[in-house]
Amino acid sequence: MNTIHISLPNQKIKMKKLLFFIFPLLCFQAEAQEKFTISGYIEDAKTGEKLIEANVFEDVSVSGTVSNLYGFYSMTLPKDTIKISFSYMGYATQSFEIYLDKDISFTVKLEDEVALQVVTVTAENVEKIEEQTQMSKVDIPIAQIKRIPALLGEVDVMKAMQLLPGVQSGGEGTSGLYVRGGSPDQNLILLDGVPVYNVSHLFGFFSVFNADAINNVTLTKGGFPARYGGRLSSVMEINMKEGNMREYHGEGSIGLVASKLTFEGPIVKDKTSFIVSGRRTYIDLLAKPFIKNQGDGDGGYYFYDVNAKVNHKFNDKHRLYLSAYAGKDVFYFKFDDGGYEERAGFDWGNITSALRWNYMINNKLFANTTVTFSRYRFNLGTESTDAGEVFAAKYFSGIKDWGAKVDFDYMPTPNHFVRFGVNGINHTFSPGALQYKVEDGDSFDLDTIIGTENSNAWEYYAYVEDDMKIGENFSANIGLHASAFSVGSKTYFSPQARIGMRYMLPKSYAVKASYSMMSQYIHLLTNEGVGLPTDLWLPSTENVKPQRSWQAALGMAKTFGTMFEVSVEGYYKRMDNLLSYKEGASFFSFSDWETKVEQGKGESYGLELFLQKKKGKTTGWIGYTLSWNNRKFENINSGEEYPFKYDRRHDISVVVSHSFNDKISISGTWIYGTGNSITLNEAKYISFNPQVNNPQLNESTTIEVPGSKNNYRMKPYHRLDVGVDFRKQKKRYERTFSIGAYNVYSRKNPFFIYYNDNEDTFKQVSLFPIIPYFTYSFKF
Repeated sequence: MNTIHISLPNQKIKMKKLLFFIFPLLCFQAEAQEKFTISGYIEDAKTGEKLIEANVFEDVSVSGTVSNLYGFYSMTLPKDTIKISFSYMGYATQSFEIYLDKDISFTVKLEDEVALQVVTVTAENVEKIEEQTQMSKVDIPIAQIKRIPALLGEVDVMKAMQLLPGVQSGGEGTSGLYVRGGSPDQNLILLDGVPVYNVSHLFGFFSVFNADAINNVTLTKGGFPARYGGRLSSVMEINMKEGNMREYHGEGSIGLVASKLTFEGPIVKDKTSFIVSGRRTYIDLLAKPFIKNQGDGDGGYYFYDVNAKVNHKFNDKHRLYLSAYAGKDVFYFKFDDGGYEERAGFDWGNITSALRWNYMINNKLFANTTVTFSRYRFNLGTESTDAGEVFAAKYFSGIKDWGAKVDFDYMPTPNHFVRFGVNGINHTFSPGALQYKVEDGDSFDLDTIIGTENSNAWEYYAYVEDDMKIGENFSANIGLHASAFSVGSKTYFSPQARIGMRYMLPKSYAVKASYSMMSQYIHLLTNEGVGLPTDLWLPSTENVKPQRSWQAALGMAKTFGTMFEVSVEGYYKRMDNLLSYKEGASFFSFSDWETKVEQGKGESYGLELFLQKKKGKTTGWIGYTLSWNNRKFENINSGEEYPFKYDRRHDISVVVSHSFNDKISISGTWIYGTGNSITLNEAKYISFNPQVNNPQLNESTTIEVPGSKNNYRMKPYHRLDVGVDFRKQKKRYERTFSIGAYNVYSRKNPFFIYYNDNEDTFKQVSLFPIIPYFTYSFKF
């Protein structure tokens, strides 16, 4: 226990003689009411990295708080000797005894448990799940995500999220999230506070997030606080590392399909830091010699990611962050036989950046101002040259955002954590255009564009919320989120109530309830199949209304012992103005896209069970979801309600990781899910058209009778993945060999079903049998 004594100099107090007789009473009253604030930052002692949502607990007043998104905390307490503790998962708790008789700025540096080779986190000082007002929120430590076995050994944040209750994948190997009956476009995915519009590489088999550059990941599925908005189903916050303020470090890996390298360190020690992380596949490089041997053609595929961040500390009150991400997928083909040349390919990718200024206005009020940029673009093109004649065609679509926001955190007392702020975003939508170019070298040239013009829109919101504690057993988060969307001559406005409550029962059982309203002004126009880069982001218009939803949830939570967190939640969600293609429409329809879509309703309800263990040699979780998910559109399925494609009655995930010692660890995941819903024809018959005068010309036509929408379920999906890590500390670096396998028992899981005319039966197509992997990783 560290002891710090801080005292104020004596002050002379002059009182009028008329009040002399009440002098002792006034002194006592002033002493009883006098309060001071202890505030500062909580950071990693070794790297200087700020610790998000670290726990602060004061024993005397039995009150606590958590650090904000930038590691800042503040507690205002009565003048007295306080016993204050700071804790964070994976770090040793630090406790201090301080005589608080004036405002104190106090930065805490927590030591990593691994570095100390001890485990000293005191369970009663760590905020337990039953003590949190927020429900439907899950955070998974990055270290735990890195131990999960992955397809081809590529650590994948998005696929780790798919293993949580209430979250489903779109299919074998895909990285899309379907949260509580929602669609991928209904997830607000933020990288350092910037929306990311496409999270997939290679059509969803890998995600765009490099785990080596990430500090923490949080997924909120319901009970949304007022500071979140713009999507219906979930908020996924991904925060990049800030870079080591004190030492230079690096890490990297070499796998079967990709390699990555991360380097970080101080530019000015304890003042300015940086981090740069890159990843690239080399499938195209490995395949190039084989493609060359096949003739005059050349082709391939690759993707890359680059993350970078600079963090500068002006002083204890002002900090500046500049972060950026760029990633792209590229397919290409070239052919040249000396006279005829052809080039074709397509690519898609994201660029995001954020400039953030933290300003500690005073010891209770913290402000963050952010300017953001985000762009997603898809390009498809072909060009051929033959004897001087040139033909070229290019299709392109995308979305571009410029945004600015100011967020405030105000902590007047330990019983109130007030957040408020404003945000504005300018959207530029490119719904799709096709450019033709023809040159014949003589008299005819053509260069024209066919398609929909770009559309501009403004989105605004303001919010206020208070996370309050009322008495010993009750807490609530009450807020209001008000948003507006302006496009053309149309403006939409939406006030949205947000309420979350928690009541503590005997024996530390907590009952939680929440209600939230959400509005979504931008839409992803897609089919119900695999998410493709051709999916279009489009705005609400006069004819296409914003999507809206409300969700209610009720649950219980408790920590058993010191390590096992258990939660059970039931939820109901209602969605309006969902968007879908009309029958026969597609993204290559270059006329008005609004005539190709229609809007309908949806509902989702279910029960989720989650058991998680974050500490100890054995960590992991068990998740179970029982759910129903339906859709209803006026001109689809004859206007009758039908199950959504990803309506799965049962989903089970088991994730376990065990460290035998500091050299060997093993991990495994097992997944089970009810099969996806698909539409199959129910019958067919042959119609004859006899020719009486000439029987040899008799005609017959096969007529297929379609079934109702999503009338058939594919076989259940299940698989087992395993992995083993072998670590060894060398003199100058640490190396790790990782081996494992995806789909260990080679389950033939259904990917899609088609009708085989020759055999007059339906056939199932499966993608992945057992796929082993090997990865070499290093840290220095």
